[in-house]
Amino acid sequence: MQYRKLGWSELSVSEISLGSWLTYAGGVAREQAIACVQAAFEEGINFIDTANIYGRGAAETFLGEVLSGRERSSYVLATKLYFPMSATDRGLSAAQIHKQIDASLQRLRTDYVDLYQCHRYDEDTPLEETMGALGEVVAAGKARYIGFSEWPAEEIAASIELAGAPRWASSQPQYSMLWRAPEAGVIPLCAREQISQIVWSPLAQGVLSGKYTPGQPPPADSRAASESMGGFIDRLIAPPVLEAVQRLRPIAEQAGLTMPQLALAWVLREPNVASAIVGASRPEQVRANASASGISLSEDTLAAIDEALGAVIQR
Repeated sequence: MQYRKLGWSELSVSEISLGSWLTYAGGVAREQAIACVQAAFEEGINFIDTANIYGRGAAETFLGEVLSGRERSSYVLATKLYFPMSATDRGLSAAQIHKQIDASLQRLRTDYVDLYQCHRYDEDTPLEETMGALGEVVAAGKARYIGFSEWPAEEIAASIELAGAPRWASSQPQYSMLWRAPEAGVIPLCAREQISQIVWSPLAQGVLSGKYTPGQPPPADSRAASESMGGFIDRLIAPPVLEAVQRLRPIAEQAGLTMPQLALAWVLREPNVASAIVGASRPEQVRANASASGISLSEDTLAAIDEALGAVIQR
């Protein structure tokens, strides 16, 4: 496993990180989930990403239990807030930031998180209020650094320009061979400001693994076949997308790589990406994904990928 610096911070994070969006909030049996976390540490993964909304606290509670026996300084822990935790608890107001960080820390069984992230931009709260409260959380030692997820470039720029605002260390966008929207504005802005990307869905929810075949039902043990985990995948398993992904197979074979290695190496080719967040329902998936760390793709391979995917790339 190789490691990269997270933005301007002192954090060193593994190129592959373990996420808990759908998997550890109830989508995967507890024993399997524990085995996945164990496999992650065995493979050198030191970065664990979660959020309060995942299972309405269930993912944080699970990780708090599983990580409680480990030396706290041996891993980098990130969580998020924004989405509704109750009928009245949502957003990025100062009151919510202080309330939700305390609740997350209690579930995670820790005194601090390494990275506290705003899960989306809050149109209903003044940016000054949000940034001020985040600064207070850092000053109180409850979070070492702050980040955001899926913020528009103009709002990122506005937050950076605020006098006295704490500095962002990370951005968490969706980013993959199929979804390249961050390249237009977010990545160039963040690169200038020493803000790293920690990308989610680098395998496009498993589609870039090649497991889904055009015209065939999804495998029984796959995310697309799962009632609890398959709700966000419909666009990605459209026939034109699956046909394009199948054209990646000979490219991966020519490079001596598996399909997941190809997809993860593709996002890691971007210097502004510090880590690729992967979900896993089985420990062997964790190990397979971890093996993508350190792989470099040739210019010919990158060009072949673009040609194979063509019109299905979202920019």
